Order: sequence, then C-alpha cells, then structure tokens
Amino acid sequence: MKKQEALLRWEDKYYIHASSSYADDRVSVLNYEDTFGIFDRWGDIKQIGSGVQGIYHQGTRFISEMELEINKYRPMLLSSYIKNENEILSVDLTNPDMEGTDGLLIPKGSIHIARTRFLQNGSYHELVVLTNYGVMPYELELLISYRGDFKDIFEIRGMTRQQRGKMLPAQTEGCRIVCFSYEGLDNIQRQTRLQFDPSPDELKFHYAIYRITLPPQESYSFHCTAVFQVKQHPLAFEPFSHAFSKREAVLQKGKELIPEVYTDNTQFNNWINRSGNDLRSLLVQTSEGFYPYAGVPWYNTAFGRDGIITAFSMLWLGPEIAKGVLLFLARRQATELNPVQDAEPGKILHEMRSGEMAETGEIPFKLYYGTIDATMLFVMLAGHYLKRTNDLATINRIWPNILNALTWINKYGDIDGDGFVEYQKKATHGLTNQGWKDSHDSVMYEDGELASYPIALCEVQGYVYDAKLQAAYIAERMDEHTLAEKLRTEAATLKERFNEVFWDEKLGTYVLALDGQKRPCRVLSSNAGHTLFSGIATEEYARSTVQRLMSDEMFNGWGIRTLSSKEVRYNPMSYHNGSVWPHDTALIAYGFARYGFTQEALRLMQGLFDASLFIELQRLPELFCGFPFRRGEAPTSYPVACSPQAWSVAAVFLVLQACLQISIDAFQKRLTFCRPQLPSYLNHIRISNLRSGDEVFTLEIIKYPHDIGLHLIKKPAGWEVANIK
Repeated sequence: MKKQEALLRWEDKYYIHASSSYADDRVSVLNYEDTFGIFDRWGDIKQIGSGVQGIYHQGTRFISEMELEINKYRPMLLSSYIKNENEILSVDLTNPDMEGTDGLLIPKGSIHIARTRFLQNGSYHELVVLTNYGVMPYELELLISYRGDFKDIFEIRGMTRQQRGKMLPAQTEGCRIVCFSYEGLDNIQRQTRLQFDPSPDELKFHYAIYRITLPPQESYSFHCTAVFQVKQHPLAFEPFSHAFSKREAVLQKGKELIPEVYTDNTQFNNWINRSGNDLRSLLVQTSEGFYPYAGVPWYNTAFGRDGIITAFSMLWLGPEIAKGVLLFLARRQATELNPVQDAEPGKILHEMRSGEMAETGEIPFKLYYGTIDATMLFVMLAGHYLKRTNDLATINRIWPNILNALTWINKYGDIDGDGFVEYQKKATHGLTNQGWKDSHDSVMYEDGELASYPIALCEVQGYVYDAKLQAAYIAERMDEHTLAEKLRTEAATLKERFNEVFWDEKLGTYVLALDGQKRPCRVLSSNAGHTLFSGIATEEYARSTVQRLMSDEMFNGWGIRTLSSKEVRYNPMSYHNGSVWPHDTALIAYGFARYGFTQEALRLMQGLFDASLFIELQRLPELFCGFPFRRGEAPTSYPVACSPQAWSVAAVFLVLQACLQISIDAFQKRLTFCRPQLPSYLNHIRISNLRSGDEVFTLEIIKYPHDIGLHLIKKPAGWEVANIK
C-alpha cells in the first residue's frame, strides 16, 4: 500500500490542503464571473500566513497587495461584512490615537473610514469616504499601497514552477493612473491598470497619497478602480456609480431565474435566501446562457459535473440554469481522441481553466475531460429538462450531442466490454480517480489498499441506467421509437446485472466499485446512496441501503459521511474519506424520498438545516468534517472548503423538492405532489412565480394535524395539479 500511495501522492498538488489554509487570512470573498477577490477583515490585501489574498482574474492574481494607512497607522477595525446578495464588501474603520501631519493629537475614534467595494468581470471598484467626527479640523495623509505579482492560481495553491515569465517596468499615465504588467511564458501580457479619482497628491509605481485637511462634521471621498487586461484587450474605466448601476441590473436579472420560496420559519428563510443569493453570485452569463461556476475561491470556473448537479438541484424551480448548462457543455463536447486532455469523442467536459499554466500546458486543465460521470449526467439532465420544460427546440439543438454521449458510453466508457463503465486516466498529469470523489485515495478495498485500475464505480452505473432511460424518453418525443425501445432494454439489462454483481449481502448495500480484475471494493460509502438517486437499486436493496446509510457509522447527525467510520481509511478530516458534503447528502435524500423513505430524507434535511445554523451566513460550504454530532456545537470546519460552492448552496432546494416530492411535466401540463411531507419546523411554504415557459404558478403547501394541503393561488389554464396521498 505504501508504495502505491507514494506513486500517487504527487497528484495531491491539484487539491487544497489544510497547510495552505486561508481561513485565518481572509474575512471575505467577492466574486463576479471570472474575477474574485480575497480580502482580510480591514478590506486590505496582505501576504501573510498562506499568502493567498488578492484579486484574481482568469486564473491569475492581478493584485497581490493593497493596503490603506492613515497618517502612517493601520486603521482600527469596527466591522466588515458582505451584503446579502454578495455584491458589496463594506468595511468600517476608524483611527487609533495618532498625530496629524501638523503634529496635533487626533484622538482615537475621531475619523470614520468607510470602504465600499465590488467587482465586475475584469475590474475592481472601491469608494473610500472619510468623515471627521471630531471638534476641530485635522490634517490627514491617506496612503494606498499596491502591487501585482501575476501568479497563476495553481502556483498560489502550492505547485512548484521551474521558471516564470518576467515582470515589466511599472508605468504611470499622468497623475491618476498607474500600470504594472507581466509577460508570461505563454507569451501573453497581463496588465493591471489602477486609476484614482480625484487625482492623488502623490502617485508612484507602488503607492498613492492623499493629503487633506478635513473640517469637523465634513467628509472627503475618492475612488480607486482597477481594470485587468489580458492579451492587449483593455477594459475602459467606469465611474463608480455607473459601474454599480450595471452590477445592480445584473443582480435583478438573476433574481428572475429562481422563484421566491417563503416559509413560516425565519431561520429556514435565511438559509434558503442566502443559498439563492450565493447561487446567483456564481452564475456566469455565457453565450449559451447562465452557467454556475463551481465555487469560490479555487474553483471559480466551469466544471461539468458540478454544473450539471447544480442545474439538476435547481431544475424544478429554475430550469433556465439547466438550459445554459446543457448548451454550454454541448458546445465543448470532445470530438477527438486526445490523451493529454483525457478526451474521447462524445465525452463531456470535466474542467476548464485559463491562466498562464493552463496556456503553457503545465497543468492539463485548459480543456480537460478526465471525468467518468459528466457524460451520462449530461444525458440525464437533458431528459429531465425536457420533461420539466417541454423545450423540444433546445433538445433538438443538442440531440447530436446526446447521441454522441451515448456512443461514448458504449464505445469508450466500457473499457473492457463487460457492460459496466470504467475509468483509467490517459493524461500523464491528469486525475487518477475520475468519479466525484477524485482525490487519489478515495477508492480502496476493505483492508485499506488502494484499488487497481480500471475502476467501475457503483454510482456511475446508476447514472448510465438513468441516462439511457432519459435518452429513451427524448427519443420517444423525437418519434425515434426503435431507438427508445433499444435504450430501455439496455437500461433494464444493466439494472438486472448491476444488482447481481454490485450487491454485497454481508455489507448490506452496494460495493463502492469493481477494480480492474472485477474484484469488489467491499467498503461502506456514500456512493451507494446515489444508486437510489438514479433509480437503479431494487426496492429490497434500497431498503437495506437506507438502513446502512442512516446508521451511526454513516449518518453523523449533520449529513452522510463519505466513508463509514468503521472503514480502515476513515478520517473525518479527509477530503473524501469520512467528511460530509452537503450536495452528496442532498442527492441521497432525493434518492431516499424517491423510494418512499421520506422520513429518512427529512432527517437528512434536518441535519443540513441544523448545520447551517452554526455556520457563518448560514452558507453551507463545500464540505465539513465528519466528526459525530455534538449537541450545542457546530460541525467541525474543513479548513480550506470553498464557500460559496454551487452544488452545496443548491442542496437546500434539492432536499426541499425531495420532501415535497414535487414533479413538473410541462408536456402533460401536470404538476404533482406525491405524498409530500414537511419537517417539524415548517408548517407553511409559499412558492411564488414558479414558471413553466410563460405560465406562472403561485401556491402554498400547508401542514394540517393529519395531512398536507395545497392552496393554489395562481394556476395556468389547462394545467392539472395533483396531490397524491
């Protein structure tokens, strides 16, 4: 085992380790499309601790230092917070006891300094307002220092580079603008241009100074704007107010994507509203529509699997997200064999990156296809999207992509022709494990030894099963009845064989995987829960799987552990071997409810809700540690978990759908609740502006002593609403 681990350990360079934690270095993360910033509590950018603070654009850190001083002192912090919709970081500061530039004492707390900043795609905007609450005028000197190191995000995350490009001489343009530039090994020049308004009294390459006399009860303000240029394509400077108005317009458009969900529980409302705002902040407007970037800070880019699962979680409420995801991924579907990218014809994208190291090939992720499940998840999403929306025009556009994906499943996915889909990396620097648990040590035998390749994961077979059923539904709608019947037959055959081969009676659930010699990996993991999500599990085996997953070794009170606490490789502080991932728990809850285990789904919903109450902003992170529930204490944080993370903040919407068992069939014009249940802490839910095309529902779900009732406030003509009990 040690030898094999040594051979694989190098791959950890693609992951964020606890040793590189930014948790103590930052209070706030702002993001907008391809740009994000990590700031400390003062609103500054300082390279202390792990040195990850900065403003990043397209995979590169364009500003690595930015600090404000008043009369050569660092201001005292009063408070800092991000507004509810994630658009603004607001910081309140004041002065310590200090001397004015005229030598007179300025008592602590005389000067209020308000810093307000936001991002656009490719630019940074800050307004600084100083107000004198003293009784006499004060002489003040404000210094803003700044630098840009233009490091690639993977370099900051810990990868060692043999050489870098070169910094170019900094320049000033008049008395308001300073530029610093870098020419990378990819022969691309990247430049940061800073503009101050009004002009500072002194402007140098790495600092600007304002010298003012501030009368009592009066204010002075200035703006600082940064634009980030790549490949000689500069952005124009915009006034603060004009840029903010554009930012507000985008926020308003994002609000229209997700209907309002309001309950009688204030804390639950805070959770679901925060999640909606976080998700909107991660949505990027592409030429194909909206795409949810995976997470801030380290995964602020498009991931295939993450985008699809996020879109599925939101499908019942906001199907427009799924449309954007399907079109975006279809356009980037692989068309040829390329081992460097782990690409094969018909395969769906895993990850795409920009930045110097992606451009030079130092990392393989410029367009990378090393995922075993995104292709079938893409087909699954397409079928569910068609049923939800009846948008046959969009499905027609991507029908060739769906057919190519199905071909990939049979031709390239099934490596050894045994009827199951396996993975084995081809790219030298690609991912070794290519399921959603893609860390190097996430697939093992019961003795802890890492599994040999190629590997057939249990959940992946379930995705194939549902992909073929969804493709059959699409084919039926396309009047391709022969193809539809063929796909249904293939799905039925797969389900039968899967339950024969992957079920383990002693384990009481499905094995994690089969290795290259078809030996089972007999470990209890959360992967088995995905077989209920996809529907490949039999009723009998589903019941046993629910019992195993809800046992103390898997359910820790907050959610489902990724690996049983009794397994050799269990570590509650690991990335995939004992931690809890909200999206994983939500998918399992959906599967539980699908098989009628709604009470167990409600327990999982309760766990995630309880966890949110202890977490800052009630924002569920990418993951947290899998230690057992301790009453009155928060779940233990995983130190470098991304937050917000798209599929984590979408989890609340999926577990809510699971408990309501709501489905929407736009073709049949039927909205159905199937034995809905509400948790003890919810008695009333109102869903406003639930859309199907141009048609709108507004409805209420009400808990009575012995029943769940529906109250239709607005229903489109011709639609049927059913509450199956």
